[in-house]
Amino acid sequence: MSDPAMSANTASVALTLTGRTLRLSRRNTEALLISLVLPIMLMLVFVYLFGGALQPGVGTSAYVTYVVPGVLLLCAAFGAALTAGAVSYDMTSGIIDRFRSMDVGGGWFLCSHVVASLARNIVSTTIVLGVALAIGFRPDTTPAHALAAAGVLIAFVLAVSWLSAVVGLIAKTPEAASSFTFVPMFLPYASSAFVPIETMPSWLRGFAEHQPVTPVIETLRGLLLGADVGNSPWLALAWSTGLLLLGVALSGVLFRRRAA
Repeated sequence: MSDPAMSANTASVALTLTGRTLRLSRRNTEALLISLVLPIMLMLVFVYLFGGALQPGVGTSAYVTYVVPGVLLLCAAFGAALTAGAVSYDMTSGIIDRFRSMDVGGGWFLCSHVVASLARNIVSTTIVLGVALAIGFRPDTTPAHALAAAGVLIAFVLAVSWLSAVVGLIAKTPEAASSFTFVPMFLPYASSAFVPIETMPSWLRGFAEHQPVTPVIETLRGLLLGADVGNSPWLALAWSTGLLLLGVALSGVLFRRRAA
């Protein structure tokens, strides 16, 4: 049986480290605002400036409904830059030595950054959905499908967050770590997030159909709009699970090397 005192101490360490990471995020005001505001600005730009050209004959309400799943993934991508930068900052600031003197394991340190990333993404996703509803987003879903969509999104955010931790452990500076996260920022643009894949050139279409973001977007779109999802949920979960396991394994190895 587990020791209640030990369990309570473990929970206290986890909460303390996560709270510390969130407080550090609030101090980095510029980056935090960018991660919260930029997805909204991009959604407004695509809907009101490019929507007519990208989807001729489609009204604003219909197009904002189409792009919302992609914008939700952009929230995760912009949040990745914060996570990578925060991990890199901690690795170069000397705080790791203090954690080791207090017998705080590297797993808790990395988990605190991932949990903080998830919390930030919940906030940014809520804000994006609120703005989307205000400009015409009209979901057609059930409570069960909405919960399933939330689960798919959380799985993707966790995968991206752990991979961002890997970037933070590799990079030499927080600035470099933040800049290396352009990959998750790019992937939604080369997917079905803003235009149907069928409209893309053949060389790009093949990439868009087989990259990890597309099945996540198609799953969210189907669950939120009451459309057929096909095998997209299985592909989305397979990608997210694989990337999550890869991120956890690599971050563990890299942390032990950096902290040795």
